[in-house]
Amino acid sequence: MAELSSAEQAALGSGADFWTTKQVGAVPAIVLTDGPHGVRKQVASSDQLGIAENEPATCFPPAAGLGQSWDPELVERVGTALGRESQAIGVHVLLGPGINIKRDPRCGRNFEYYSEDPYVSGVLGAAWVRGVQGEGVGACVKHFAANNQEHDRMRVSADVDPRTLREIYLRAFHRVVTEANPWSLMCSYNRINGVLASQNEWLLTKVLRDEWGFEGVVVSDWGAVADRPAAVAAGLDLEMPGATGTTDEELVVALSNGTVDPAHVARAAERVTALAIRTTQAHREDATFDADAHHQLAREAAARSIVLLQNVDDLLPLNSSDRLAVIGEFAEQPRYQGGGSSHVTPTRLDVPLDEIRAHADVTYAPGFSTDGSGDAAALRDDAVQAAAAAETAVVFLGLAARQESEGADRTDIEIPAEQLELLTAVVAAQPRTVVVLIHGSVLRIAPVAAIAPAVLDAALLGQGGGAAIAEVLFGRVSPSGKLTETVPVRLPDVPAYGNFPGENGHVLYGEGLHVGYRWYDARDLAVAFPFGHGLSYTTFEYSDLVVETTDSGIQAGVTITNTGRREGREVAQFYVSLPGSAVTRVPQQLVAFGSATPAPGESTTIQATIDRSDLAYWDIRVDRWVVESGEYVVSVGSSSRDLRANAAVVVAGDEVRLPITLDSTIAEILRDPVGAQALGGLIESVFGTTMGEEAAGADMGAMLGALPVGRLVGFSGGRLTRAQLEQLLVAANPD
Repeated sequence: MAELSSAEQAALGSGADFWTTKQVGAVPAIVLTDGPHGVRKQVASSDQLGIAENEPATCFPPAAGLGQSWDPELVERVGTALGRESQAIGVHVLLGPGINIKRDPRCGRNFEYYSEDPYVSGVLGAAWVRGVQGEGVGACVKHFAANNQEHDRMRVSADVDPRTLREIYLRAFHRVVTEANPWSLMCSYNRINGVLASQNEWLLTKVLRDEWGFEGVVVSDWGAVADRPAAVAAGLDLEMPGATGTTDEELVVALSNGTVDPAHVARAAERVTALAIRTTQAHREDATFDADAHHQLAREAAARSIVLLQNVDDLLPLNSSDRLAVIGEFAEQPRYQGGGSSHVTPTRLDVPLDEIRAHADVTYAPGFSTDGSGDAAALRDDAVQAAAAAETAVVFLGLAARQESEGADRTDIEIPAEQLELLTAVVAAQPRTVVVLIHGSVLRIAPVAAIAPAVLDAALLGQGGGAAIAEVLFGRVSPSGKLTETVPVRLPDVPAYGNFPGENGHVLYGEGLHVGYRWYDARDLAVAFPFGHGLSYTTFEYSDLVVETTDSGIQAGVTITNTGRREGREVAQFYVSLPGSAVTRVPQQLVAFGSATPAPGESTTIQATIDRSDLAYWDIRVDRWVVESGEYVVSVGSSSRDLRANAAVVVAGDEVRLPITLDSTIAEILRDPVGAQALGGLIESVFGTTMGEEAAGADMGAMLGALPVGRLVGFSGGRLTRAQLEQLLVAANPD
């Protein structure tokens, strides 16, 4: 830095163009590009919207699909493949993973995110980072933080209380930062409690660096910076995209007039320099990737991500000798990724209709059109005739790209009415009907489940999705995916309903901690399909749950037995609760998961380590994580509402001693051993009664317990002075 002028240091902190940083002196330029499920590098020089033609790359399942695998090892392998393709295509930093919480199913960008749960999001996000960076390519975790909607996304303030922010919206980022050490992190567009993320010193410096120890580069989301000098002072290192040097000049002026500390500019330049050197030294000019092998990995990942929601009378798997009617435009023109900045040009594409035809005799009918063209009645009639003539119908339903995309939120969660009308008519003609759902965000599936005996959730599966769907339909692969978000019965049931997307530049996170399954459990609401749900072509029995405390938390183990007739993979989910907690808690929360693939009749044990930190809550009184003492209940099962066993274990908590002040209540003082010893006799001397007595028809314990101790002076009738009370408080606060 000593060799660089102030202007050069400032220049290092903004892009040269849409995707590239500047070369300044000996500091090389690097390329950053989307996206989380594929390398999206533009073929020619970048344009100012970043939408020009892209080089072909493997399109793996987006997070909405891949998350349903509940398979960190698989996610890490996908990350490794993405790292190799980045090396081969000339990308130094890959912008991902997206680990924002799915707060509301209407968010237009939910297809880029893993889950409504921070534990799943953090574990899978960390695996993705390890895979990418293992190949010498930087990951850029995004979008930090509380970026949970597209409406007014460049300005809206996410108004969220400290405990909810820490326990829900920052927790996945904390896990990825501390466990996977990402080389960069992207700040979001929005405000958090009124302060732009790009200018939020509390977020970017106090929390991210001082508390979590992050050492990488903080990159802005593209166009997120409103005030470059303020952003640099807050902890932003790199503004993207380039602004033709305008903000560099603003930063130099701020340096000259003393409104920005030169040390802040230097530290940003140092971090960008370190990232540039690290990634260019790791870059391999001769790097290539095996497109065939990566396509096979994309197929494997897609197959593992499919969720079998329903299978009445074991309609699935299908028999190849059956005559099939395949219905639905998505079978012929597959939708396999979301729209917007993460849109990838695939190296190839498996078409579901072609892949199904490779297994069986098929008649195809479009059934409907996603763009409104064609005669809806005629398309429906043709599909019904095909279904009636077949032995089984496979109907593809879902959302088109224009119906869910980055940049806009949905207004509902409905499957298009035309498609539901088609399904009703097809099932009337052919009761043996399988539905394959194609979508990136939650849909209201209850009408589908009510009439179709078998339902597969295929989410968005990337370029290998067509083959994966066929393999699951015909039993070449037994489905093992699990939902990573709750499917509500109706939109008004969702946690953020009434507080989404906000108004006048603010959105209130009024549901607090009760996000996703936490909300439905707390209110005992019926759901269409619960968090963690997913069936198999075999069955599993849970037994012998064993839990014990360790220095680092809780060690749990459960035996899984395959009680069916074919091999299958089961994901066991571990939840904890603390009955009688002294603080507000959700009924249960996910703290671990593991999987096993036993053969028929075979038993295997799944071990899970529940880290002590995952038992903690954020105590706003002391502004830190605290583990509460108590008897925790550990439950394990196949979903959040299919728990097969539970066991209790006592955990010793953290000591939290608050200073006793004039504003402390009598009940708070008596719960503190030192405070009770110093002040306990005061109550009887002032009131002539004890806390356990009743008087005037009132519970004196409850009445006096809520009284701030400072008010005793007024109730003492002159027997106690404020000076005497303050002297007693000194004894109650020995530290």
